[in-house]
Amino acid sequence: QVQLVESGGGLVQAGGSLTLSCAASGMIFSINGMGWYRQAPGKQRELVANITRSGSTNSADSVKGRFTISRDNAKNTVYLQMNSLKPEDTAVYYCNADIWASDFRYYRSRWGQGTQVTVSS
Repeated sequence: QVQLVESGGGLVQAGGSLTLSCAASGMIFSINGMGWYRQAPGKQRELVANITRSGSTNSADSVKGRFTISRDNAKNTVYLQMNSLKPEDTAVYYCNADIWASDFRYYRSRWGQGTQVTVSS
């Protein structure tokens, strides 16, 4: 089994910053794409940003210039640096990854449990 565990969420004032982390654990051989999604109350889950194993990134227009995704392949961890936060960034943030386990099972689109980010105005 493999799992993803997010951390770093919390309450912050508008204009502030937070850094989310997501660590993959278990019998991991390799991790392909990793990403962050978010879901606000009453809304569908949406992509925030993703990153390939080689470091190519993609992000939603709503967060461009404010959020930065990065990863540490040696630590099986992906990060989301969030700056200039706005109240509309309030959501549960989920980590997602495509993982090859050591027993050659492929865990496509594995999700973490989510971490709450609340931005007050």
